[in-house]
Amino acid sequence: MMPKEEHEVATLGGPHRSAPETTTVINIHSDTAVPDHVVWSLFNTIFMNICCLGFIAFAFSIKSRDRKMVHDMIGAQSYASTAKCLNISTLVLSIATIIIFIILYATTAIAITRNLY
Repeated sequence: MMPKEEHEVATLGGPHRSAPETTTVINIHSDTAVPDHVVWSLFNTIFMNICCLGFIAFAFSIKSRDRKMVHDMIGAQSYASTAKCLNISTLVLSIATIIIFIILYATTAIAITRNLY
């Protein structure tokens, strides 16, 4: 006993091709392909603006968003890359500065308490 699917293929025969197959490739460029890092830059501008790097990163993020609006993806990618590097630099410098202040505060507090006794 043949399964139903094999029976239908056997009854109908193989696929009939009257014309050669052609393929078409359509490249769709999405506007969301280039991140502009505006939120990260705004956070760095408000909370971690060491040497104004956060503000400069925010300016490059806005430029990247403007380039995306006029469909210049190469320019948008360039500005976004610069904004990302500036954001990383701001983050690293801010964390290093905070750690240094904590160490200085702790060592100063220890030195003061030793002088009191």
